[in-house]
Amino acid sequence: MKVTVSAIAQSCGLSTATVDRALNNRSGISAANRQRVMEAAQRLGYLPTAGSVTRPSRPAHLEFLIPIRQNAFMAELARHIEEHCGRLPLVASCRIKDLADISPASLQAAADQTPLGVKGVGVVAIDHPRTRNTLQAMVEAGIRIVTIASDVPTTPRSAYVGLDNRVAGRTAALLMGRLLRGLDGNVAIVTGSRSYRGHEEREMGFRAVLGEEFGALSVATAVDINEDAEASYVETRKLLDNDRGLLGIYCVGAGRAGVARAIGEVERERRPVFICHDLTRLTRGYLIDDIADVVIDQNARLTAEQAVIQLLGSIASPAPFLTNHYIEPRLIFKENIPTL
Repeated sequence: MKVTVSAIAQSCGLSTATVDRALNNRSGISAANRQRVMEAAQRLGYLPTAGSVTRPSRPAHLEFLIPIRQNAFMAELARHIEEHCGRLPLVASCRIKDLADISPASLQAAADQTPLGVKGVGVVAIDHPRTRNTLQAMVEAGIRIVTIASDVPTTPRSAYVGLDNRVAGRTAALLMGRLLRGLDGNVAIVTGSRSYRGHEEREMGFRAVLGEEFGALSVATAVDINEDAEASYVETRKLLDNDRGLLGIYCVGAGRAGVARAIGEVERERRPVFICHDLTRLTRGYLIDDIADVVIDQNARLTAEQAVIQLLGSIASPAPFLTNHYIEPRLIFKENIPTL
C-alpha cells in the first residue's frame, strides 16, 4: 500500500501543504519543518532508502528491459522490481518488458517501443556494439539508463547495479579450491553466455585464482550453452561421461537446471563439487538435495530495489553518472539457506 502525503502530514503533525512543499523542495517552509517532513517520509517508506540519492521532484515513469524467458533469477528480479515500485509514490508507473532473447536486436526492438514520458530505463543486456548504440540513442533522447546484473560500461549509462562479477568469479575459485584442497585433477566451467560481460568477468576471475592459488586444479573445458537449460544438460552429461574423475563444475550463469539434472543422474560418490549463482526456488532444492555445494547469490530483491533507487536518483540528478552500486554477494550453503 502506497504511503500518501496525508499519512506523512499526520505522522509529523504538519499540514499536507507543508509536506508537499518539503517533498518538492519548494520555498515557504522552515528548515526544522522540512527536516521533520523528510524524517517522517523516510520512516514511512515514501522515499528511496539511500539518503545520498537525490529524489525526483515528481513521480517518474520507469521501464525495465529484461530477458526473463525461463531464467529464474530474471523472473525474481522482475517480480521484486514491480513490488518495490508499487510501494513508492515517486514511481508513477513501472513496466517490465520481457525480451524475446539476449540479442541486441531484441533490445533494439524493445527500446524502439519505449512509450513517451518514460524517464528512466533499467536494462539487462549483453556488451555488444549494437547494444551500445541503442543505449547511446536512448540517453541522447533524454532517458536515463541503469544497467543491471551485467554492465555495459562504455555507454553513457548513469549507473550499474549488480555484483562485481570478477570478484564473484574469484570467490567461486577460492571456494572450489578450498573444497577440493589436496586433490589433483580437472574442473569445468559452464557459461550461460560469454556475450554477457558479467559472465566473461566471472570466468576470468575464476581462472585467475585457480592459476594463482590452486595449481593442482586445471580447467579441463569451458562450454557456452547460450542460456539454454537443455544444452547445459547435454554438455554436462558429456563432461561427466568423458571424465569420470571430474572434480568440480562452476556454472557461471543460467543453465543451472541442466547441470543439476546431469549431476543428479550420476552416482553420489563421483558427483563433482558444484558451484552456481543466484538463490532461487530451484537452487534451494539443489542445496538441500546435495547436488549443489554453494550458491553465490546476488540477492534479487536488493538488486531490484537499488536499480529502482538509482534510476530515480539519475532522473533527479543533473550529473550524468552516479556511483556504481555493487551488490555484496551472499554465500549460501545447505545450512544457511535464507527465506526467499
